[in-house]
Amino acid sequence: MRFIPYSFSLLRGFSILAVCIGWMLSSLPAEAGSIDPFVLRYLDAKEPVELAVDTQGQTQLFTAKDLSEGKRLFEENCKNCHVAGTTLPNPLVPLSLEALKGATPPRDTIQSLVVFLRQPMTFDGSEEAYLCRQVPESWMSPVQVERLSAFILRSAQNAPGWGSTSF
Repeated sequence: MRFIPYSFSLLRGFSILAVCIGWMLSSLPAEAGSIDPFVLRYLDAKEPVELAVDTQGQTQLFTAKDLSEGKRLFEENCKNCHVAGTTLPNPLVPLSLEALKGATPPRDTIQSLVVFLRQPMTFDGSEEAYLCRQVPESWMSPVQVERLSAFILRSAQNAPGWGSTSF
């Protein structure tokens, strides 16, 4: 049996402990209300971003904090099927701005995305979409659904590669 000096084993133990604590801290969710670096860099939201609320020209400002919450909600609830704005169950219908505008009815405003999330319909609007979960108010508040919609819409406008149909 080889002798390992006490100070070496103690140092090794502290190193392992430090790595484990660092890993645990990095796996914790970000503090509520923190600003996601993706939002600042790719959604260009250093200043509040103006997004269309409806087709009548009403707009609303969304802050980096709002969009960061929308991103968090997207990652927790939508990302399994919509990685980077794609649609895994139907790759021909991504969350690109072009596709959102081309849906029936169009889904390129905050209001229209909220309506879709509350009652998902197929791309052509002919029937309920069973592959996309309905988001009732008991699950997400109106403000949360608006922020989720704002994240999707701003990502479709600005995020590189968002909603791509080529894999």
